[in-house]
Amino acid sequence: METLLNFIQSNIELLYVVILSFFLGIEVISRVPSVLHTPLMSGANAIHGVIIIGSIIVMAETSSDNYLVLTLGFIAVIVGTINVVGGFVVTDRMLEMFKTDKDAAQKRTKNN
Repeated sequence: METLLNFIQSNIELLYVVILSFFLGIEVISRVPSVLHTPLMSGANAIHGVIIIGSIIVMAETSSDNYLVLTLGFIAVIVGTINVVGGFVVTDRMLEMFKTDKDAAQKRTKNN
């Protein structure tokens, strides 16, 4: 417990930045109009792609006996991948809403 308190005391500025970033992110996202959600989702997918690559690089560079880093890297890859796939599914569904009947008929013709 004492080591945790020492860590918090030595990194209090970083803790403030994380807390403020959390509240700022909530405030920014809650005020985004629904028209911009699709481009933001695409941007989030790109960011999570970078996170996946970064966590793979970190796992490759760490020693094989550092289980904490390997576990956290593995979790980052799994969660990032789920988020990217889910983001593409949501983006595809949102883009389907804006297609006209003509586009839908062409898509059905291609699938048959």
